[in-house]
Amino acid sequence: MILVALGANLPSPEFGAPPASLEAALRLLQEEGVRIARQSQWYRSAPVPPSDQPWYVNGVAEVETQLSPETLLAALHRVEARFGRVRGERNEARVLDLDLLAYDDRVSAPGAPPPELPHPRLHERAFVLLPLAEIARDWRHPRLGLTVAEMVRRLPAGKGLVLIQK
Repeated sequence: MILVALGANLPSPEFGAPPASLEAALRLLQEEGVRIARQSQWYRSAPVPPSDQPWYVNGVAEVETQLSPETLLAALHRVEARFGRVRGERNEARVLDLDLLAYDDRVSAPGAPPPELPHPRLHERAFVLLPLAEIARDWRHPRLGLTVAEMVRRLPAGKGLVLIQK
């Protein structure tokens, strides 16, 4: 199973508000040879760490592709660039953020070049795990051996996540 997280908290001049931008990003991924098999609903989440920047809109998609993990990561970065994303400071506001969460059961060796698989912080993030639970509740983290449901239960309370009704 190949999993991609999507997030945005700034509007795109070309694609609009974050929910519309995330939908556009999914369409652009298909032009990169990535088929969207399933996607979660969109959630609003507080910035991490807490700050005065706008809340994010987040979701997760299960995708299918013949691209290697490295080539898929490059495709994700091309789509981000199409939205004007410039990688700067960690945790800054952004018009689009695409993260490769998992690629089948691959586990990166320590110090291996990107992408790091599975994503090193996915098990700590409510804004990833709750959308992921919608589409792959029984997916098992290949390094930790935990299901999504088990990781969700381990999250601290009060993570500031709100489901956006479609």
